[in-house]
Amino acid sequence: MGTAVVGPAVAEEPPPSSSPRPSEVPVKASAGALTLDEAVKRAIQRNPTAEVAAQEILRAEALAKQVRATWLPTLNANGTYTRLDADRVLGDRIVAGANQLSANLQLNVPLIAPRQWVAHARSKENVAVARAAGIDARREVALAAARAYLTVIGQRRVLSSAQRALDTARAHEEFASTRFQGGVGNRLDAVRASQERATAEVRVKTQLVSLARAQEALGVVVGEEGSLDAAEDPALGAPPSIESALGEAAARRADIAAQRDRVEVARKASRDSWVDYLPVLSAVAQPFYQDPPTLTQPRTGWQAQLVLQIPLFDGGARYGLAEEREAVEAQARARLEGALRQARSEVRVAFESMRRADEALASARDAATLARESLELAELAYKTGATSNIEVIDAERRSHDADTAAAVAEDASRQARLDLLASCGRFP
Repeated sequence: MGTAVVGPAVAEEPPPSSSPRPSEVPVKASAGALTLDEAVKRAIQRNPTAEVAAQEILRAEALAKQVRATWLPTLNANGTYTRLDADRVLGDRIVAGANQLSANLQLNVPLIAPRQWVAHARSKENVAVARAAGIDARREVALAAARAYLTVIGQRRVLSSAQRALDTARAHEEFASTRFQGGVGNRLDAVRASQERATAEVRVKTQLVSLARAQEALGVVVGEEGSLDAAEDPALGAPPSIESALGEAAARRADIAAQRDRVEVARKASRDSWVDYLPVLSAVAQPFYQDPPTLTQPRTGWQAQLVLQIPLFDGGARYGLAEEREAVEAQARARLEGALRQARSEVRVAFESMRRADEALASARDAATLARESLELAELAYKTGATSNIEVIDAERRSHDADTAAAVAEDASRQARLDLLASCGRFP
């Protein structure tokens, strides 16, 4: 299963000015780290939704076996013991003993059973429908795993932005405190710098929690008992054109294929309603044992029958069944039309979302670059005594906001590209 999809180029992040403290480092994921391919494959194997879909296929196969049994021979053994108060005597002959034992084997062989044959054919087609639905369920699981995986990457980006902002705030706090202690600066600047550092620490702690939640969510989707981390930045391939994506959505999506199978099963069921009017012919054979024998029943023997059933009148049940099947077929066709319309809509929305997200990402990266430059200029002006540290603190906040916006925009761009690939059937 190919999951190699490629995303927008990732801008290289400047290294933090100092190593983060232990309390500011993310806790290592308890279940380890996986690549996107590994996460998708493991989710398909372990996620409860995928397991339920697999069991649904087994259930459909079991139902097909049950339906097949209706036109196969059956063999039953019967035994009866009867106790009367006394022998039944006619003249000097016992016609019914006080103790009677009878046994027989009954073999029933359907010779002509058109309704059962057709029902078996439909049940086998329902197995194919269950398999198609299982593929669609695995597709949804894979998509959920990929989204959770990208969310972990996005949260790490935001955490890195918060950690860089904290490093900058600490450096500014140290500089303002040194100036104050040296008699050059003032206490107001030092307090402002300390307050900004404390605020930056809160942002880091909050983002650590968000990252932990994202890792736990990934672990749940993949079916692990613990949190999972993303081992790499997945490569997402070039997206298709909108014309190609619209065509592929109808041909490649698993949910569309499953709905087409349902329409075909409903169509055949409606088409074959005429078999309800056909006769049924069965052969019945029965060897028996009777002790004591009677006037009409020897001790051992056998009998055979050909049983022909011709349905003449059933109160209109067959007409009702035919109308029900026609309605089910119409419903299936309506659902297929709706699914196709929804798929094309998802492609158009995903394509537009990806285009806008890529544009927003480019603007967000430009804004982050300019904000960092503005911060450098504000720090330089403050160090030369041209301004107070209010401008530095404001620039720090703007730089952090811009870096965070760039990280969020990058995640949105990746998610939009994934949605486009999924909507046209290229993922997974």
